[in-house]
Amino acid sequence: MRTDDDAALQDALKRRGEIPSHIAAIMDGNGRWAREQGKRRVAGHRAGVDSVREVAEACAQLGVKYLTLYTFSHENWDRPSKEVRALMRLLLHSIRHEKRTLDKNNIRLCAVGDLSRMPDEVQRRLQEAIDETRDNDRMTLTIAVSYSGRLEIVRAARKLAERVRAGDFEPGDIDEALFESALMTSYLPDPDLLIRTGGEFRISNFLLWRLAYAELYVTDCYWPAFRQQALYEAIRDYQDRERRFGRILTDD
Repeated sequence: MRTDDDAALQDALKRRGEIPSHIAAIMDGNGRWAREQGKRRVAGHRAGVDSVREVAEACAQLGVKYLTLYTFSHENWDRPSKEVRALMRLLLHSIRHEKRTLDKNNIRLCAVGDLSRMPDEVQRRLQEAIDETRDNDRMTLTIAVSYSGRLEIVRAARKLAERVRAGDFEPGDIDEALFESALMTSYLPDPDLLIRTGGEFRISNFLLWRLAYAELYVTDCYWPAFRQQALYEAIRDYQDRERRFGRILTDD
């Protein structure tokens, strides 16, 4: 629920500069946050869900059109089976309890990744939430689940190779636009801003094609502690930058 103070801060942020249209986030540090709190790792993941809710609501209120969250990587399947099961239960719980809120706030839910690896019930509930919110147009919230940037590129290449074999076009016809159309994330524009919490300086196989010219913002703040004010600070940092996209915009 937005208070008068929240509204004032958001209005000031909008006046200050451009609000990124697409924000992507690598939500790191749940386990470390839990350890510092003397809690089990799963407690950090639960607290991280609260951050997702608060950040998503703030983004929608600011006018961000796309929010993409790295929820569970393809490599995360190699974590201890007990933790993976707990994460899948938490994802199922979140889908059940948040889809009405998403729909009420006119937010569309999407998912990218190797979704077939997830438990059947999680797949079913996720697809229901996607179907129920597909006509919402205030903001698109994409969760990357069982996701790998390299896998996305490989699958796109395989898809285009199959179309070449079918005679749809020649190899020489493949350009950036055609390749992009074969990606899982083909419905998304490139992120303007990538936020990484937890202080690590790497992109961890996330949106490898899409992040070519994204502005990177790294914070030591762990994801469960990354709330509305931390989001505003990331956007302020973004607003202070000059985006060149390889060009020279001013004379040195």
